[in-house]
Amino acid sequence: MSPAIRPFGHTRDGRAVDVIRISAGDLTAQVITFGAALQDLRLAGTPWPLTVGSDSLAAYEGPLRNAGAICGPVVNRIAGAQAVIGGKRLRFDPNEGPNLLHSGDTGMDRQVWTVADTTADSVTLRIDLPDGLGGFPGNRRVTARYSIRKPAVLRLDITAETDRPTLMNPAPHSYWNLDGRATTEGQRLAVLADRRTVLDAALLPTGEVAPVAGTDFDLRGGTELTDRPRFDTNFCLAEAAQPLSRAATLHGRSGVTLDLWTTAPGLQVYDAQRLDSRPWPGLTGQPYGNFAGVALEPQLWPDAPHHPGFPSIVLQPGETFRHETEIRLSRRDPGH
Repeated sequence: MSPAIRPFGHTRDGRAVDVIRISAGDLTAQVITFGAALQDLRLAGTPWPLTVGSDSLAAYEGPLRNAGAICGPVVNRIAGAQAVIGGKRLRFDPNEGPNLLHSGDTGMDRQVWTVADTTADSVTLRIDLPDGLGGFPGNRRVTARYSIRKPAVLRLDITAETDRPTLMNPAPHSYWNLDGRATTEGQRLAVLADRRTVLDAALLPTGEVAPVAGTDFDLRGGTELTDRPRFDTNFCLAEAAQPLSRAATLHGRSGVTLDLWTTAPGLQVYDAQRLDSRPWPGLTGQPYGNFAGVALEPQLWPDAPHHPGFPSIVLQPGETFRHETEIRLSRRDPGH
């Protein structure tokens, strides 16, 4: 076992989980094989973690089940826990009322991934999903590569292939908190989107794509985060996968700034209004509560199988799904 790879624990059903440390320039990251989750991220000169995580594997099997993980094969919600591909109806096990969230209890965030390769500044993880797992067709191979580029850029590349037509929309689900405080209150978020998907009471898209101009969802000029429920919303960045482009910026009061660049055409913003990690402590030493971080989830638009006008999440044999996201970090003296 490489010195950069250490045991992290065992799942309740006995699967061994490792943690991998990578570093370059001013950035150090730790990734666990459970869910291929970004478990910790540190910026030189900043004495607190920048992401929500835990040193306890039990926390990831419990209330932090999505924190830092790569959710999939289909992130977000599928209405009625069913979809049609090529005239065939697929049925999934609902886990949020009658609907499916983050692919349910057999999703990639519940699986132990294999370490395929490591270097000092990168780790590649792989998972093979068998045909029919969770109701999704196809034998699928998904690969996730985390890498760090100087001075402080964390990059994630996801690829996927299948031997049968299937649905594929994996996405990272990290929560960010740049100030080391109990909540993100006072941090400033900008999202460079001029439209959003309108949601119903079950947080499912209605099919309407509405302009954000003149509404509380217009974050292009930035908004200050507060400790009140506000966001669990997909912002529309493009109509299809795009060249790597800046999608969002988060400014901490501490002087730390995060720029998120992605090829994904959507960005789900979730303000962690229901987050509660009790009884397990987070990286700060205390359990996380509501609004402890803000999740920025670059992805294709949610519930796409039920909305033909949305970017398709169907992956065909012979095609390769590709996703690129970069987290670009910087720090300045907050007094300047």
